[in-house]
Amino acid sequence: MELLRLATAGSVDDGKSTLIGRLLYDSKSIFEDQLEAIAETTKQRGDEGIDLALLTDGLRAEREQGITIDVAHRYFATPRRKFIIGDTPGHIQYTRNMVTGASTADLTIVLVDARHGVIEQSKRHTFIASLLRIPHIVVAINKMDLVDWDQEVFETIRKDFSAFAAKLDVTDLTFIPMSALLGDNVVDRSENMDWYEGSTLLHHLEEVHISSDRNLKDVRFPVQYVIRPQSDEYRDYRGYAGTVAGGIMKPGDEVVALPSGFTSKIASIDTADGPVEEAFPPMAVTIRLEDEIDISRGDMLSRPNNQPIVGQDIEAMICWMSEASSLTPRSKLALKHTTKWVRTMVKDLQYRLDINTLHRDEDATELKLNEIGRVKLRTTQPLFHDTYARNRLTGSFILVDETTNVTVGAGMIIDNN
Repeated sequence: MELLRLATAGSVDDGKSTLIGRLLYDSKSIFEDQLEAIAETTKQRGDEGIDLALLTDGLRAEREQGITIDVAHRYFATPRRKFIIGDTPGHIQYTRNMVTGASTADLTIVLVDARHGVIEQSKRHTFIASLLRIPHIVVAINKMDLVDWDQEVFETIRKDFSAFAAKLDVTDLTFIPMSALLGDNVVDRSENMDWYEGSTLLHHLEEVHISSDRNLKDVRFPVQYVIRPQSDEYRDYRGYAGTVAGGIMKPGDEVVALPSGFTSKIASIDTADGPVEEAFPPMAVTIRLEDEIDISRGDMLSRPNNQPIVGQDIEAMICWMSEASSLTPRSKLALKHTTKWVRTMVKDLQYRLDINTLHRDEDATELKLNEIGRVKLRTTQPLFHDTYARNRLTGSFILVDETTNVTVGAGMIIDNN
């Protein structure tokens, strides 16, 4: 079955954790002991019924404050599709948590409180989702029960949100009115909103088309590991293991190895379940070539007439994630791009972006925790990359502090022309 990765976003108290709990509860994806545990916790807190938000808010601080701090992942499946849900925090001081939680998502659910409409945090989360190039956005207008299921409230929010989203690079926008607390339009259709003729949330998640979201045109295969078994039976076996980052690869296809530039043809494509006739993102495979070429970890296979950008000068949007340090011009860091590690230096901080107003501060001299800005980098070795808009895997990287080995930044490569 196809796997859909989704993330939730929204302001504090918009009901993200409750929505995920309701989705798991109504789709019968909760074990009996889990249900008993959250029922007991709800009772101890003096609340009535079952607080479904406790299914994802696992940290003690989260339960005590009634907020989401860390990213919680939950897995469930229906007969049509498998799902991994990332419950990301809404507070601005946890922006880095939202970026990491949503970076691999195919779809994000932005919750909006029907009583408050589109507020600053709703815009901030939508901007981050568009920055991360998440292909599908569902705007869940929650707590409709608190506005008497009023269609006019829904239409007003939809109009306001659409006007803001028009300024961003959002390709697929869906609006669903709901009540996560009561379950209206989450798994089952709402009898209280008969004016709404669209899908329920679960039906939309099962049906949304994601197979064409990945880049299937540009063949990109970063080599993670060279497999050379030592046994006599496989003495002549030489394979290159990794995850397909783009395109479709088949035996007989001509490929070029970067950085050497040598070409060969694919002899076979092996998986844990045996040979396959084609490989595509995000399959983990081992590629065997007809010719023996010097290839090692960090190299990349692509088509001879469709190669990635090769260069040492990178322009990127950076989300800074370190409390202990800031990013400044002349900073020196380690950079991991696909399977390749290099060292890099920050040549220039072009501007810091105010993610609430989208204002560019071109006088900024540093990026601090949770801040986002555009920078120029110079790497010690060439990277084989695409723009993030073209390929989210070959267009992204992380920055690491070499003295502490802590990940301090996440980057998205942009067109430097």
